Amino acid sequence: GDDGWPVGPAKGLQIEVGRKGEQSHDDTMVMGNLGYFQVRGNPGIYEVRIKSGLSNETFELAKKQDVEVSSYITPPFQLRVQTRPGKNHKDLFEESSSPGRVAKLANVPASGGGDDMLSGWISSLGSMFGGGDAARKEDDSAVAKSNSEDEGLPTIHIFSVASGHLYEKLLSIMILSVRSTTKCPLHFWFIDNFLSPNFKKFIPLLAKKYNFGFDFVTYKWPSWLNPQKEKQRLIWAYKVLFLDVLFPMDVPKVLFIDADQVVRADVRELWDTDLKGNVYGWVPMGDTNPDTEGFRFWKQGYWKNHLGDLKYHIAALYVVDLVEFRRQSIGDSLRGIYNQLSRDPNSLSNLEQDLVNFAQHNVPIFSLPDEWLWCETWCSQEAKPKAKTIDLCQNPLTKEPKIVMAKRIISEWQTYHDDVQHFLDEVSANQTAVAGPPGQRQGLAGRAEL
Repeated sequence: GDDGWPVGPAKGLQIEVGRKGEQSHDDTMVMGNLGYFQVRGNPGIYEVRIKSGLSNETFELAKKQDVEVSSYITPPFQLRVQTRPGKNHKDLFEESSSPGRVAKLANVPASGGGDDMLSGWISSLGSMFGGGDAARKEDDSAVAKSNSEDEGLPTIHIFSVASGHLYEKLLSIMILSVRSTTKCPLHFWFIDNFLSPNFKKFIPLLAKKYNFGFDFVTYKWPSWLNPQKEKQRLIWAYKVLFLDVLFPMDVPKVLFIDADQVVRADVRELWDTDLKGNVYGWVPMGDTNPDTEGFRFWKQGYWKNHLGDLKYHIAALYVVDLVEFRRQSIGDSLRGIYNQLSRDPNSLSNLEQDLVNFAQHNVPIFSLPDEWLWCETWCSQEAKPKAKTIDLCQNPLTKEPKIVMAKRIISEWQTYHDDVQHFLDEVSANQTAVAGPPGQRQGLAGRAEL
């Protein structure tokens, strides 16, 4: 720079923000592209701090600077940091082997790669206005404490996304199926952008009744990332493009489970899966139903040539080691590949699924056992008894509606549906009673039969 400082992005640095004199309420990681980062906050004066642990051991603030949020449009903010004496930017990406560091996951490095720099410019402290303290606040309605925590069981973090009444109902059913089969404490993460206001009011009540924690998360689409105009493709993109920054830095791992699945096994088994050094594990697409052989596009043409001996995986269920994902800068890699491929409107037909499968030569996928995802479209009936989850993927031959399919192929689905519907009716009745006479009533949701 003009003052003699080497300038470059402090890629992989973990930072946090909080009001002066208070604990931090949000944290994030600096991306490789332009040193971009963003956090959320309500109007006020904030301190931006380097997160304790490896980031703070490697870097220090060159100059302390407060941030004022006073508008919906917060101008870009630049924060200067420098390496501590005797430290190098590459130290930020050392592989963690210390038991203490593994146990205290906030100390784990968040990204990978990088070159020697004495200082970095961190750009675009964007989207600070909006989420606020509520984004991380853990009150009675947001986080349900489980008695099993006393037994030393890990909290299993599950990520899902839904849009529209049908998928919100299916998401509720999926949650109940996980809760009924898993002993560990559960914490669900939902993309805030696509949920209806009624469902966001309903989730805290469902969490209290069925004893699970939850948070709503979001990430404002960066201006330098190729945009998506169709809502469905935008939803797909959010499933993979921001995994390194979507969750708090101390979340070590996350499972993604599609809203239209029913879980039949304890997901602790999936949580504990040894990924053999890979950053994530996905289930290969089913290959045992001969009736849909002609629709297996990945076994012909471009995909056959590109994959070679590699498998094509389905995006309905996967597990991500967030510690390694951040340390190896996989988020930066996927966003870079996405920016290249998305220039062609004919590429990435199944956006997130095609992206991770295309990237396998650079970012290998650990193939999870087939029984972790069974769907009638691609899998044989003989494999169904061993299924640990059942997915309602559309059958291109029949185009059967999801609800009709669910009632036909999942014996326990109707019970889960009725439990959700009865609770929703109970909540709506209570809301109606409190709301007063007609014209002033505004319950959580009307009754909608599926």
